[in-house]
Order: sequence, then C-alpha cells, then structure tokens
Amino acid sequence: MEEPFALIDRLRRAAALASEATCGAEGIADDGLPRLAGAQLHEIHALSQEEAASGAGFAMGCVLAAAARPLLWLRTESAERQGGRLHGPGLVAMGLDPVDLVVVVVADDAALLRAAADGARCPGLGTVIAEGWGAMRGYDLTASRRLMLSAEASGVLMILLRVGGQAVPSAAATRWAVAPAPSRALAADAPGAPAYDLELLRRRGGPAGARWRVEWNRDTQSFDPAPLSGARLPLVADRAAAGLPPAPVRGTR
Repeated sequence: MEEPFALIDRLRRAAALASEATCGAEGIADDGLPRLAGAQLHEIHALSQEEAASGAGFAMGCVLAAAARPLLWLRTESAERQGGRLHGPGLVAMGLDPVDLVVVVVADDAALLRAAADGARCPGLGTVIAEGWGAMRGYDLTASRRLMLSAEASGVLMILLRVGGQAVPSAAATRWAVAPAPSRALAADAPGAPAYDLELLRRRGGPAGARWRVEWNRDTQSFDPAPLSGARLPLVADRAAAGLPPAPVRGTR
C-alpha cells in the first residue's frame, strides 16, 4: 500500500500538472480542436442511453488530454444499473493508468451533487466527473454555480456527464452534445480509434454552435480531426424532443 505522505505528494504533483495543462480559453484550443479548461465546470450531454459510452469516452479523452489526474468518477446507483459498470479495459486502452482513478457510487442525484461539490473543492484531485442519468433533480443554476465556484477555487476540472434528461440553464463554462461517429478501419480490419461527433452548445463569453468530428489518439493523448465519410448528418435528429435548444446556442444562461 502506498504511504500516506507519498500519496499526498503524488496528488499534489498531479494537480500542479493539471493546472499548467488546462489554462487558456474554454471550449476551443489553439489548434481549433475542442478542449475543456481546468478550474471550470463543463457539461457533456449524451442524449440517449445508446450514446452513453460516447459521452464517457469523450469525457475521458478530455481528462487525459488535459493531464488532469487523479480522477474521481462519481456515479449514481441508477447509472450503475442502467449503464453497467465502467469498462476498465476500455479506459486503460485509452491511456488511463488505473492508479489515477477512483470510482464512487452514490445513492441518488442529491448525493451525487453533494459529493461532486466536495470533490470539486479538493485541490489534490485533477478532475471530478459526476455522471447522472435522466432528469437529475436538484441540478439547477444554484447547484451549478456551487460547482463552478468550487472548481475555480481549487483548480479542479469539473465535468457533469449527463445521459438523457433535459438541459437546464446553468453556470457551466461549456456545454457539449456528443454522439458516436464511424471509426476508420485499420490494417487487417482491426477496430479503429474511438470517434465522436461533437457540438458546442454553449460557450461562456464566446459563440457556440461549432461542430467537430474527432478521433482519440492514444499515442499523443489528444483528439485528432477525423475524416468525414459521406454526407455530414446532424448530431441530433430532433433537438426539441431532446429538450435542447436549436443550434447555434449563444451564451444561454
């Protein structure tokens, strides 16, 4: 077992790296690709259960790209029942070191938000992901401001991963819609890298509505532009039914 002082020192070093790696503008990096800045609250929306894995994959990629570790992943019992446990081999395949991950399952949405606020106040963490399925009662403008203020004070990257449910006004720096995209086949028909269709629904202090198709590059720990195959399709066939505003969305609070 790791000695307590050694663990604390490792957490502090990881938090310092996360702070250095995630400074800058929210939402878009200098290379024009999507990014999540540290010390902020960000929302990632997978609009259906079928897209839950894409939401989790994009969130994990953002954590790895920002070097914002250690990672505390909070889930509700409902998420555990509906989505199953996190797929450890898949996270490792993306490049996550298991020693950098702690998973906590809580009873309900209220407990999830309390735990997220506590985690976001801990400067020894790099990232907190709070995963909620469905309506997420209790998540409102006040709750989101609490998470944002905690993240700003500690430097933690705070991600709210929503699966299903309706988007609500919040203090989040960015809000994303995520859907799976076709992967490029590798040699001998080996599975390609994870690929995602992304839409920036909200960006604090800047325009929204931008879209990307990206794939995860494990070697560089970053997202690369993915080539489009065929005609570009909208990410969401019926945004009104999903409870999200029509794109583009500019500065909605």
